Amino acid sequence: MRKALALTLMCMAAGLIFTIASAMAAQRTVYLTFDDGPLPGTETILKVLTDEAVPATLFMVGSHAELTPERGALVAKAKSLPLVTVGNHSYSHANNHYRHFYSNTDQVLEDLARADKVLGLKGPPIYARLPGRDVFRLPEVSRNDVAIRSDEEDREMVSFEFVSAYGYYLYGWDHEWVHYNDGKPVQSVTSLVSEIDHLFGYGRLVKKNKLVLLMHDQMFQDVFQGDSNLRTLIRLLRQRGYAFGDIKTYDDD
Repeated sequence: MRKALALTLMCMAAGLIFTIASAMAAQRTVYLTFDDGPLPGTETILKVLTDEAVPATLFMVGSHAELTPERGALVAKAKSLPLVTVGNHSYSHANNHYRHFYSNTDQVLEDLARADKVLGLKGPPIYARLPGRDVFRLPEVSRNDVAIRSDEEDREMVSFEFVSAYGYYLYGWDHEWVHYNDGKPVQSVTSLVSEIDHLFGYGRLVKKNKLVLLMHDQMFQDVFQGDSNLRTLIRLLRQRGYAFGDIKTYDDD
């Protein structure tokens, strides 16, 4: 009798711990975001997202979409998928000269508008990520790029505010799956997942229990086992109880 009671209590305690852990994990949401497409790797991303039924945002570059008809078709395919949001990542990607780009607010707005036209994006809002800058401008969230100097931030702030005022919702990121110049991922999938666990554990996020993960389309080429890497990432996060969020709901409480 006592043994049975003890076993029952142990099971109840274990069940309670499991329930609490599951509830905590369920409150933790990862937002998958991919930059710089359409590029080699974009088609793989779209296939995996469809197969795994996971929401994600592809922040695309207008000039990349115009390179070939095939690239343009990838934009159309992404926009046709119900769980995929296509966002604006500029037309020129600032030609990778960010300080010069953000010193001219009119230039920034014209560049974004040109990308809207190429990508077929209409708002407001238009979901966007500024090239080279980890900046948030949302109704309930405003954060500047902590990696740039304060004097540079002061010069660029005008551009950030005007872009926001023109109806763009700007998303930065909490963590990045880093890649080498050729696109090869730096971290292994398991290392990345461990990093994500630690970020949630320490609460080092822009919004509590919400992590925006930055990746780049070129990382998911076949030569880098892109299909396998992305599927493994999604499945490992699922096994840990993480949810995947639609970027449109990121700012919701």
